Order: sequence, then C-alpha cells, then structure tokens
Amino acid sequence: MTGQPDVDIVQDLAGSRYEAHVRTGHGAAVAGVLRYVDQEHVRVVPSTVVMPAHRHQGIASALVRRMLDDAREQGVQVDPRCWYVVEWLDQHPEYADVRWQGPPSGTTMGR
Repeated sequence: MTGQPDVDIVQDLAGSRYEAHVRTGHGAAVAGVLRYVDQEHVRVVPSTVVMPAHRHQGIASALVRRMLDDAREQGVQVDPRCWYVVEWLDQHPEYADVRWQGPPSGTTMGR
C-alpha cells in the first residue's frame, strides 16, 4: 500500500481503547489499537499495536495524537508505559503539558 490510508480513529469507552479503522473495498478493518486504563486523573497507556500490513503508515501516530488530544480536553494526564507513546511524546514537546510526571517525592497515588 502506498500513501496514507483513509483512517478513522474511534474511542471504545467500554473497552478502554482507541481503534484505527482503515476503509477497504469491503468496509472497514481494525488496523491498530491503543489500550489505556484510567486511574483517577491519570490515563495509563500500556500498549499500542498496529497490524503488520498497516505499519509505517502513520496509524500509531494518529492513535496517540487522538488519545492525547482527548486527554488534554478532559483534563487528564497521560502516563506512557508503551515504548511507542514514550518516544512519540519525546518527539512532540507540544504535548508536554499532558504527560504525567508522577506524584511528588514521598507520596503515592490514591492516598
């Protein structure tokens, strides 16, 4: 496949995930998934997966950007545990305000 695919990013609230749907001649197929867990005011992101046939087409980046935009809008910080999200944030300093920096020294979440 050449060029950028026609992708829709959809949030599945019940599944705590974002899905990248790629339009095909037969409808749409899930090309990638970003999973998250919301804990208080922090969204933990453990994984981002793009199906092999759809890699290197900007799908993972689109998933991360949509999740971060939603988190910013909702006032939620993001704790990136997925290596891809960590690297993406390192390359996009305009999202530094959304990146969770952890609790102050000597404190724990939920207390």
